[in-house]
Amino acid sequence: MSLKSMKKEDLELLSNKDIAYMILEESKKKLNTADLYKKIIKLLDLPESTFEKKIADFYTALSTDKRFILLDNGKWDLRNNHTSDKVIKISEDDDDDEEEETEEDQKEEEIEEDSFDDTEEEEYDEETNEELKDLVIIDEDELELEE
Repeated sequence: MSLKSMKKEDLELLSNKDIAYMILEESKKKLNTADLYKKIIKLLDLPESTFEKKIADFYTALSTDKRFILLDNGKWDLRNNHTSDKVIKISEDDDDDEEEETEEDQKEEEIEEDSFDDTEEEEYDEETNEELKDLVIIDEDELELEE
């Protein structure tokens, strides 16, 4: 059903977001917030003072509704009119960065491993073992109970 064929009473039952969706869908045009809201006010025969009072709420409602997308030129369009190639490309770039970091990290780890020579075994020190024999390990809960 088109907006023009709908009765005012039926339009009043819809949210401003739903009417905005129908306007953008039918007109196939991209509109800025003000023009889109003015069309809604005109369709609903609302007083012009409504524009000043509610335009910010209308903008917020569009911003939080995933059906709409705000384009670089400040105009609203329906999200389903836009492909997600850009999003995919950004994700792929992010993955490339992560891979590069991972490769760098791996190189650093290899260097660290190379610098550690595990062929040397530490000498067993009887004195150190004797000093540690009375060592008691307690967990945090026990420590809090003692305090």
